[in-house]
Amino acid sequence: MKQERLNSIINAFTGKKVAVIGDLMIDVYLWGKATRISQEAPVPVVNVQKKTHCLGGASNVMRNAATLGASVMAFGVVGDDENGRIIRSMLDDYSIDAANVLCDSTRRTTEKQRLIAGTQQLVRIDYEETEAVSSGMRDRIVGNLLELIEKREIDAIIFEDYAKGMLDSEILNQISAAARKANIVVALDPHPNHPIKVSNLTLMTPNRMEAFGLAGIYFREEDSSVKNDVKLQEVALKIKEIWGPEYLLITLGAQGMALFQKDGGFHSIPTRAREVFDVSGAGDTVISTFTLSLLGGAGPREAAEIANHAAGVVVGKVGTVTVTIDELFESFGIA
Repeated sequence: MKQERLNSIINAFTGKKVAVIGDLMIDVYLWGKATRISQEAPVPVVNVQKKTHCLGGASNVMRNAATLGASVMAFGVVGDDENGRIIRSMLDDYSIDAANVLCDSTRRTTEKQRLIAGTQQLVRIDYEETEAVSSGMRDRIVGNLLELIEKREIDAIIFEDYAKGMLDSEILNQISAAARKANIVVALDPHPNHPIKVSNLTLMTPNRMEAFGLAGIYFREEDSSVKNDVKLQEVALKIKEIWGPEYLLITLGAQGMALFQKDGGFHSIPTRAREVFDVSGAGDTVISTFTLSLLGGAGPREAAEIANHAAGVVVGKVGTVTVTIDELFESFGIA
């Protein structure tokens, strides 16, 4: 991609209005060193030296879009607990509008806690509730989002489903139908254990394992090139038949990405990652960057290329992180 074209797309990210609705959570990291094996069990003893928090789940998608210059509105539910308050405070740190982040005293805020020794993740511990969010809170959230759609006050909507109770078929179809009628970009990051049937999608961004799960096809790795990956083509066809997205972007780890278009177009995008330390949150970066690229005037292949560069940056870092515009330009060799 020529520098002038890239500049035009990325610089247009600033000020785009993006609504993200989904399962909010917090990622907690315990950082330390492991120098010996426990006498109680064959496991390392980690001397924890610090504890950090960052936005996770749907809130990490919000953070990614905000870091790239978008004006972000958050829609979701947290518990009436310390983690819920931390999420609200961190959203504010990124100037993310959290007016539609509601507090439910009957739920706990989802927490994913990771223990890191050096740069190696040893274990993840999840604290969560997966029951459906109350109908009253859902109605308030959906009603407010539909009002923004009707007033044309947003450019894109991202559904971020972690199967924690926020999203269901009725919500997605109600919002997506209104959004597409208003020519608003609609993107879905789906969960394979919670396959919600929804139409009017601009974009879906599962990884390989998620895509196989959504298609109901037994998962298998592929040693051949992406272009010759018959099973992947079968999976993509099945997803397009069921969901009908305009663009289906399947992330493939070390093999990069595969972009399937509704009109039959296909592109294989090789990975840009030089080193992979941690894939946590890479999918959040992909859906945020691809969506913003479309809003910035990119074609689907250009958007996939930019998202691929963004993912290559974040997997080279440890923890749930984001990519900045400067890092994105640098990845393309533009200082």
